[in-house]
Amino acid sequence: MAHSHESAKKKVLVILAEGAEEAETVCTVDVLRRGKFEVVVAGLEGSEPVTCSRGVRLLPDASLHDALAHDAHFDAIVLPGGMGGTIKMRESDEIGKLLKKQEKSGKIIAAICAATTVLAVHGIGKGIRVTSHPSVKGQLPGYHYDDDVRVVVEGPFITSRGPGTALEFGLAIVRALGGEEAFATASQGLVLFPGQ
Repeated sequence: MAHSHESAKKKVLVILAEGAEEAETVCTVDVLRRGKFEVVVAGLEGSEPVTCSRGVRLLPDASLHDALAHDAHFDAIVLPGGMGGTIKMRESDEIGKLLKKQEKSGKIIAAICAATTVLAVHGIGKGIRVTSHPSVKGQLPGYHYDDDVRVVVEGPFITSRGPGTALEFGLAIVRALGGEEAFATASQGLVLFPGQ
């Protein structure tokens, strides 16, 4: 019975590349799993442990290749920041093709911190309102940049600023995928808001 229930879950692909920002990765995955979504953390370069920007090592669930071979359709794709990981995603033709396919399908693409520049490099969501880590603001020509918010939701695109906004970023993805009920489920255990 649990298995058939799980098959109805919305699926999220989180790309993990060497040099990713660990807080953004782990906080986002944690919040998405609290929202009861099926989350696959996919290693861009394989299934081996990945060393993140502050030296924390994370183990992907699968390589990106294997994750896509198993299931090519995801309700959301998440790009954590961290300059090392961002550069690897910007240089990856596979990421470019994956994001173009996701954009064409109208499904969620979410990027935090420096990873917002991955959208720009691959020509995704041109002209939309975005935010990012302030250090990469100048690398986002052709977008409407918003300094004044911690998370921007623009149709199927969700962007955010950095490690300090990772929980809100994750909750914005939860809300976009599962509505208010999923948001309430995910946020309750975080004790993020007054009265919880």
